[in-house]
Formats: sequence, structure tokens, C-alpha cells
Amino acid sequence: MRTQRQRFNRIVTALFFAVGFSLPVGAQDKPLDELYQELGQADAGTYARVQDKIFAAWEKSGSPAMDLLLRRGKDAMQEGTPDVAAEHFSALIDHAPDFAGGYYGRASAYYALGLIGPAMDDLQTVLTLNPRHFEAMRGLATIMREQDRPGDAMTLYQMILEINPQSADIQAEIADLQLQMEGQAL
Repeated sequence: MRTQRQRFNRIVTALFFAVGFSLPVGAQDKPLDELYQELGQADAGTYARVQDKIFAAWEKSGSPAMDLLLRRGKDAMQEGTPDVAAEHFSALIDHAPDFAGGYYGRASAYYALGLIGPAMDDLQTVLTLNPRHFEAMRGLATIMREQDRPGDAMTLYQMILEINPQSADIQAEIADLQLQMEGQAL
């Protein structure tokens, strides 16, 4: 338990530094950077469209073969076979270790298999590769809630809102978590 808490503290620290101090690395990041900027300025009526563009950008590995492995992993998840999905995502990671999408997919598969530690490790790698991957942050927040760590989950949700301030889903999660935390205080 203590090791897991220490690992989480390192993850959250890394997230704060990565989100707070990350700068565009190169020209290939510019369109995604522009989408994040647009997302931060979007209103309630337009944020979902921009968010969907970011999701689509996250799924582009730059290789048709790697995109096929990603698609196969996602299909296996939808078919309810996370073990098969984990194999596809692992193959993707073997061939494209710098592609965050593979780690995010495998984290989802591991989570579905009840492998929380490996899921957290993959989410940490996603955030190392893409510090603004708010869905990876959301995955960590979900795990923190299940681990009865609402304060850590709240920190992650607030970090998501810094990137995606109009997210109705995250606003609802925060409201629900606030009610839960107030109920515990009584």
C-alpha cells in the first residue's frame, strides 16, 4: 500500500511539472497544440467537437500498420475480450514505443482485466509521452476513487479541467466526488 502511494505521489508530481512546464517539442506537435488551445477557449457548445479532434489526433501513430494494431485492440475491447486487446496493444508498444495510444489502450485492457498496477504503470507512460492526455488522467482518477483516495482523484479532475474546462463529464465527476467527500466529513 505504501509503495503504491509513493508511486502515485510521483505520478501526480510529474503531472504537475509536465502540464505546467511542457512546451511544444516540434513542428509535428503544433496542430495538437492548437487543438489544446482551442479546447481551452471553447464554449459549452463547441468543446465536444474540439475534444473529438484531439481524440482522433491521439490515435494517429504515423504508421498504417500501427494504426491497424490500435484498431484491432480497440475492436477486441468492444468485443469484450480485453486479454486479446492487451496482446494487440502490447504488439503495438513493441513496434512503436513512443506512441502513447498503445499504452493508453493497454492500460484500458489491463484495467478491464483487474490488473490495476500494470494499468497505472501504462497510464504513467502515457502521461510521460503526452502530459496533456486528459483521458489518461481520468483513468488515474477513476482508479484513485476505487482505491478510496478521493482527494487524489479530485486533484486529477482539477488538472483535467485546466486542459478541458468545459468537460461536462468531468464537471459531473467533480460534483459527485464533492458530495461523496462531504458525506465522509459528516
